[in-house]
Amino acid sequence: MGERRAWRWAERRAAGQLGDRTPGGHPMHGLLDDEVAEIVALYHDWGEVPLPSQARPPRLLHRSGVGVAVSVRRVLAAQGLHLRPPPRPGRSARQAFPEWVDYRPKQLWIYDTSHFSRAGVSVTVIEDLVSRKWIADIVSAEETSTQVQIVFSNALAVEGLLPLVEARADGRADPSVDDDNRPILLAISDNGPQMTSGSTREALMALMAIAQHFGRPGTPTDQAWIESLFGHLKAEWPHLLTIADPAVLRAELALIRSRYNGVRLHAGIGYVTPDDEHEGRGPAIRKAREAGLEAARLRRLAYHRQQPPPQSDQGPDDVG
Repeated sequence: MGERRAWRWAERRAAGQLGDRTPGGHPMHGLLDDEVAEIVALYHDWGEVPLPSQARPPRLLHRSGVGVAVSVRRVLAAQGLHLRPPPRPGRSARQAFPEWVDYRPKQLWIYDTSHFSRAGVSVTVIEDLVSRKWIADIVSAEETSTQVQIVFSNALAVEGLLPLVEARADGRADPSVDDDNRPILLAISDNGPQMTSGSTREALMALMAIAQHFGRPGTPTDQAWIESLFGHLKAEWPHLLTIADPAVLRAELALIRSRYNGVRLHAGIGYVTPDDEHEGRGPAIRKAREAGLEAARLRRLAYHRQQPPPQSDQGPDDVG
C-alpha cells in the first residue's frame, strides 16, 4: 500500500468516515436497475431449462435482448440466485472383451473414420489391435455401412481369412444373433451410425462371422489404439491435410501405410515394426535387442577394468 493512501485512510478513520464501500465506485458501464430486473425475470422463466452450463447464460440474454456483457451468474448471485448445474453423468467401466478372444494378431481388429476436409473425404482404417498393423483403408466422400463392408472385405482378403469365413458360412445361422462359437475375430469401434447400423450388423458382421464390440458413448479412450494411429498419421505426415485431390490422397496413404507397417518403430509393441509383430518376429527382436545391450554393457566394463588407473597430477604441496 502506498504511504499517501495509508495517511488518507487514517484521516478518514479519525473522522469516523472509514467503512466498507462497493468496489469500483459507480462505473459508467454499470447495469441499470431495469436490466438487472430483466435478468432476474429471465432466470425465473428460463433458469430451469435443461441446457449445458456454459450455454445457459448466453441463452438467457438471447431470449431477452438485454445488451449487457457481464456475467449473468454475478448478477444472480447478488440477488441470492444461482443456476443449477446439470447432473454429471455416472461413471462407467469399460466393457471387457469376450472370454473367447485370444490376445494375438488376427483376433482383435479396431476401426474408425477420420476426416480430411481439404480433400472433402473420409478415411476408414482397420488396424490390428495386437500388432498395431494398418491392415486396410478406404477413401470415400461418404460414411455409410457400404464403406465398412468394402474395407472389411479388403482386410479379410489381405489377411487370408476369407477361407475361414467361407468355412463357417453354413447358411443356417441367424445373422441377427451373435453366436460366440462362430466369430473368427472381434471388431472394435465406437458407436457411429455406420458401425451400429443393421446393414453392418446383419449383412456384414454376422455373415462374415465377425463379432462386434462397442466402446462407451462419448469415451474416445475406449478406442485409443485407432485414435493414436490417426493422431500419428496427421502429425507425422501433415502434408496429407493440404491435399485437395482424393486420388492423390489415396496414393499417398498407400505409400504411408507401407512405411507405417514396415519401417516405423511402434512404442506400443516394444519398438518393433507392426509387420514384425504381426508375423511373430517381435519377441525375438526384442530379446535380441536386450541381449545386445547387455553384451555391450559387459564389453564396456571389461574394457575399463583393463585400463591402468589414472595418474594424479597433484603435487606434494597441494592441499585437497
